[in-house]
Amino acid sequence: MRRVVISAATIALLTAAAYAGPAGAADTLTIVSFGGAYSKSQIEAYHKPYTAKTGIRINSEDYNGGLAQVRAQVEAGNVIWNLVDVQLSDAIRGCDEGVLESIDPAILPAAPDGTPAIKDFIESTLTECAVGTIVWSTVFAFDASKYADAKPTRLADFFDTEKFPGKRGLRKVPSVNLDWALMADGVPLDQVYDVLSTPEGVDRAFAKLDTIKDDVIWWEAGAQPPQMLADGEVSITSAYNGRLFNAVFNEKKPFEIIWDGQVWDMDLWAIPKGAKNMESTLDFVKFSTDTQRLADQSKWIPYGPARKSSFPLIAADIRLHMPTAPDNFKTALQNDYEFWADHTDELNERFAAWLAK
Repeated sequence: MRRVVISAATIALLTAAAYAGPAGAADTLTIVSFGGAYSKSQIEAYHKPYTAKTGIRINSEDYNGGLAQVRAQVEAGNVIWNLVDVQLSDAIRGCDEGVLESIDPAILPAAPDGTPAIKDFIESTLTECAVGTIVWSTVFAFDASKYADAKPTRLADFFDTEKFPGKRGLRKVPSVNLDWALMADGVPLDQVYDVLSTPEGVDRAFAKLDTIKDDVIWWEAGAQPPQMLADGEVSITSAYNGRLFNAVFNEKKPFEIIWDGQVWDMDLWAIPKGAKNMESTLDFVKFSTDTQRLADQSKWIPYGPARKSSFPLIAADIRLHMPTAPDNFKTALQNDYEFWADHTDELNERFAAWLAK
């Protein structure tokens, strides 16, 4: 299986003309992401400034992730999306399957000090078919008003429904859930994927999930977990850290975040194979992944930017709430994109069968 993560190389610096907008460009682009506070951060930091600069309108659509819709459009020869926000494992799989376009990193703008983009982007955020934007994590959160005395503080507490009663919220996919199940069952961080790579390890993870299965309410869209907490539908839930920040600090919800066992990942821009308006699409990719734009997104949601040069431009109080803040990162696990690129289909089938029991 082909795995290409672009290595360091000399990249020619782009001129300011790269942002002038492509000549004769289409006047609308359809850009697909995950909705809610996350899409709002992209609209404010990327879409609006790009439209103001070029006159090209952005049609923002939401989806729940994965490659199914991209595959369907490509196979039907009717690609209606220009650009899609994907997770790293999907970027790798989509490239391997030939449903994503290649993106040459040479088109990306250099950092303000002249550092080539390929050296400015953090490790693994540039792949053959995708350009990284943010680092994010899946964490736990609970409604503090539901636990007046003892409060959950660690990953294992999520699985302890006797000490911490109440419904749990989990995303309706095997990724992260199986990782957490093994971690909660005592598997060390550095051995999670070694164990999960064995049939016995998969059985062990599902057995741990069995212990809370009857108490789980499943979610699919990133906007759901904060709302489930607010509505009292669940007492503890998994969620994306940026969605929780929005709920706690902007909407003043009584939620507390548990960083123990966070599983961190990254999102990237990818172009479906055969997408129309390639010139405009690539121009938007260049614009939205420059140093300033990636820093600007953090004003709306605390996800870490994919460029090193963006960090100094971010307010210190926001950096404290990012997944990579030292206090938050002590027991973090990186989502193994190669493992999930190889095993997503089979584990999706196993997960669906388990849910149906």
